[in-house]
Order: sequence, then C-alpha cells, then structure tokens
Amino acid sequence: MHPARSTLRGARTAATVALLAVAVGCAPQSEDKAADKSSPASCAEGDLSTEVSGKLTIATDEPAYEPWFKDGKPASGEGFESAVAYAVAKRLGYDKGDVVWQSVPFNKAFAPGEKTFDFDINQVSISDERKKAVDFSSGYYDVRQAVIALKGSEAAGAKSVADLKNVKLGAQVGTTSLDYIDDVVKPTEDPAAYAKNDQAKSALKNGQVDAIVVDLPTAFYVTAAEVTDARIVGQFENQGGTPEQFGLVLDKGSALTSCVTDAVDALRADGSLAAIEKQWLSDAVDAPVLK
Repeated sequence: MHPARSTLRGARTAATVALLAVAVGCAPQSEDKAADKSSPASCAEGDLSTEVSGKLTIATDEPAYEPWFKDGKPASGEGFESAVAYAVAKRLGYDKGDVVWQSVPFNKAFAPGEKTFDFDINQVSISDERKKAVDFSSGYYDVRQAVIALKGSEAAGAKSVADLKNVKLGAQVGTTSLDYIDDVVKPTEDPAAYAKNDQAKSALKNGQVDAIVVDLPTAFYVTAAEVTDARIVGQFENQGGTPEQFGLVLDKGSALTSCVTDAVDALRADGSLAAIEKQWLSDAVDAPVLK
C-alpha cells in the first residue's frame, strides 16, 4: 500500500473514533437522569422520581380518623400519622408546602395495580400476602388489636379468647382486626364485616354486634370520645412472635421504596417516631391481654 494512502486511512479511522466518542459523550442528559431516577439508590434531595415533579403525593382514606389524624384533616400535620407523614417528607427533602394529599380508600391502597400516590399512610399492617401486590416501608408503628364492648354487656366481661367464641363480633373488612377474629378467636358465628370503622362503631352502639375489634390506639380514642359507654375488653397477643407493624404503602417495585424505608429507619433511630407517638398516642396505655 502506498505510504500516503496508509497515512490518510489512519487519519480517517482516528477521526471516526473521535467522532464516536463525542457522540457517546453527548448522549441526551434526560436519559441518564431517567436511569438515575429509576434506581432505588437515588435518594438525593430533589432527585426523587415522584408522581409529580417537585411534589410528594401522600394518600390516606377519607374520613381520616383520630388519633391518626386530627379533625379529619390529613394536611394539618396534627395526629400521629399526619405528623409521621410530614416527618418522612422532610427526610426526603420536601417541605410541608411540597406535600399533596390524596384520598384513597383503605382496601384500594394495597390492592394490585399501579398507584397514583408516592406512598400511602393509613394504618396498613405489613403482611406477606399484601407484599405480593405492593411494596412496604419498614414499620413506623408497632400495634396490637383490641376488643371493645358496651359496658355491662356479657362481652365486656370476657377474660380470655375462649370467652369471645360465642360473641357476635365485627370489624372493618380487609383489616388485620377481622383476621384476628377469624384466625385467633374463631367464633361460632361468622363476624360482621364493615366497609368503614364508623359502620362498625354504629353497629356496636345499636346492639347489632356484641363487640368490635380495632387497633389499640383507635380503641382508646373510641371509648374516650366516640362510644363512651363502651370499654376496652382487652388486647390480643402478637401472633408468630413478631409484632404487627404499620408500614407506608408504595407501588410494587417503586424506585422510592428504599428511600422511604431509609427515612423511616432514620426517624426511628433518632427518636423522632417515639416522640411523635408520645405526643399523639400517649393515651394508648396497656390493656389486659386476652389469652
């Protein structure tokens, strides 16, 4: 080959390599950023892949019950879960004004299907069954289930799980409260299942059921402020040796799951969760354990 042609061909090859390198280096920035946002490890403030850019969309049911939310207003920052939600948001880099609340029915929050929220906070207990459809953060509250009955009733005198077997019980559908009736009490009569806790409380007031099962903090609020002629009969032991925990619900495979979990873990580690619990759930003292 002629030396001049060889030199020219080498120059062209070098130029081609250089152009390819420039082309790769100038790949669209948005593609790189999108890849970063899809990574669960990208938790940097302002770099979260949220439903609405620059906002954090948090869901809960309506109405929002005390002591979890104050006066039915999730956005107030008052009530245990409202306070936890804003504390998590702050950890993620979102101010109160950057939080958007969305109403989502309890059962829909952990049903299969794409979510329209970044996370849901609504006393949803973490379970292996629910994990098949959604992601959960680590637990933000350890909870027990409790039995409420009208004062002076036969159900109010129950001292053990066995004493509840012939009692007409009720609970909200889709909850671990109803699971405890079915799996722990195993009553002789099928329990009544209600779409809302309000309906269960009304049934108790009207004598349609002898007792209802709710989580312990709710039980203390119900007996103190809503059904004042009722009393807490007792609480159930945790099943399987591990505490039942409420977790934040996220879309299955959400890029935010690890970030939200890190935020919850940090709030637990620095005592923030304990302080919020003491402020809003301090009345939920121990109740007798039904064995």
